[in-house]
Amino acid sequence: MLEGRNLWELMVKRAEATPDRRMAVDEDDRTLTYAEFVTETEKAAAGLAELGLAEGDVVSWQLPTWFESMILVSALSRLGVVQNPIIPIYRSREVGFVTRQAGSKLLVVPSEWKGFDYGGMANEIAADNDALEVLICDKKLPQGDPASLPAPPESPATPDDAPVRWLFYTSGTTADPKGAKHTDPSIDAIGRGMCRRLQVEEDDVGAMVFPFTHIGGITWLFASLQTGALNIFIEAFDPATTIPLMQKHEITMAGAGTPFHLAYLAAQRQNPDTPLFPKVRVAPGGGAPKPQGLHDEVKKELGGVGICSGYGLTEAPILTMVDVDDPDEAKDLTEGRPMDGVDLRIVKDDGSIAGPGEEGEVRAKAPQLMKGYLDSSLDADAFDEDGYFRTGDLGSQDEDGNLVITGRLKDIIIRKGENVSAKQVEDLLYQHPQVADVAVIGLPDAKSGERVCAVVVPEGEPLELDEMREFLTGKGLRIQAVPEQLETVDALPRNPTGKVVKYELRDQFG
Repeated sequence: MLEGRNLWELMVKRAEATPDRRMAVDEDDRTLTYAEFVTETEKAAAGLAELGLAEGDVVSWQLPTWFESMILVSALSRLGVVQNPIIPIYRSREVGFVTRQAGSKLLVVPSEWKGFDYGGMANEIAADNDALEVLICDKKLPQGDPASLPAPPESPATPDDAPVRWLFYTSGTTADPKGAKHTDPSIDAIGRGMCRRLQVEEDDVGAMVFPFTHIGGITWLFASLQTGALNIFIEAFDPATTIPLMQKHEITMAGAGTPFHLAYLAAQRQNPDTPLFPKVRVAPGGGAPKPQGLHDEVKKELGGVGICSGYGLTEAPILTMVDVDDPDEAKDLTEGRPMDGVDLRIVKDDGSIAGPGEEGEVRAKAPQLMKGYLDSSLDADAFDEDGYFRTGDLGSQDEDGNLVITGRLKDIIIRKGENVSAKQVEDLLYQHPQVADVAVIGLPDAKSGERVCAVVVPEGEPLELDEMREFLTGKGLRIQAVPEQLETVDALPRNPTGKVVKYELRDQFG
């Protein structure tokens, strides 16, 4: 596995090691070798430098998963620019807030994509921000003479010396987004740890099925450079077109989380006698906890070792991950052991450290931990007195150190004064044969404070309320936690990483 002290150094080493190896392929059958990647990067960097960009400037960009997005990333890195990738679902309120807070000099967007006028939005935002310029990119970047480029940014002596080069904003579903400050070494640590657990090799093929602007997309860029693996670039995930493309290029890694794994299973079940992905060896997971039993289904029906999921947040990505050699029980029930260098602790309500099997808040120190929020006033609540990042997630560790996520501190439903874990109920309901997907939410109730509501995507015939209640009590769930309301939907609202956007369900059914 190649090493580099920053992204540019890693790129140069990979191009020297495997210049003619394919790095990426897209839906239009365009290919890019590692040597071509460096060449295109330098031309784009020279073109961007002619626009006045220099080391330390902040550039926000909101592009689909295109080759040009990856080249833009590397070109900005070559110039030492601070990058702010913005997920495509953000609109004027969020993009305007982010570009103002980050102090962005340039905003890069497509003119139009999937029916939305990104160019019009960007120009409206820039009209109220004298410091912001707009660059429209429709699969075409500015180009210049690489000979005109300044020297590359200096490589840091140690990870602690590395400057902030990335501003990743959290989803911001209930308030303004929060900007997490990352460095090249912090992203490098994510990719390196992930590749070790997944045992990624040069001949592996994966698909970029989630937005490249997400921190997971940038992580897979680093992972490709570290290992020499091939990535299929998917502009927008659509099972009808994406799965045939993955089949064409014989993927070995079927990522990247629960909604994608469910889509692959649905496709496999349409033709159960023919393997969907004959060369698949692992199904990487993350973004949201997997339902119990999903690993077994994936391993049995798709093949390979099944799901190897990881746990993390934008602020501290992939803190834990399952290893391909771990037993099935760990793959099914846990999110794996802490990555190398990760110091994980589970803190109970009384502030004491939890023992094996005891629940508490997951907190961490790690090489991949952010350098704090761009709005430093948020740091006081984000870190405890010992410097551990407070994830806000509830979990426990087993005797082997494997992490089990049991819910969110804020995803506890309080019914008649008793706490109900939404995830516990979700995991049980997912085992019902008539449930394809499920989310459990708390809704305001005059008598009980909150009532428990299950929102179900049916598998075949819709589940009835009495059937659901009988099933859950039969599974041993205490009556106080059994949902008293059942709603059926065609699909759950999810963000780009696969997390269910529960506030939308509360607004709809509350």
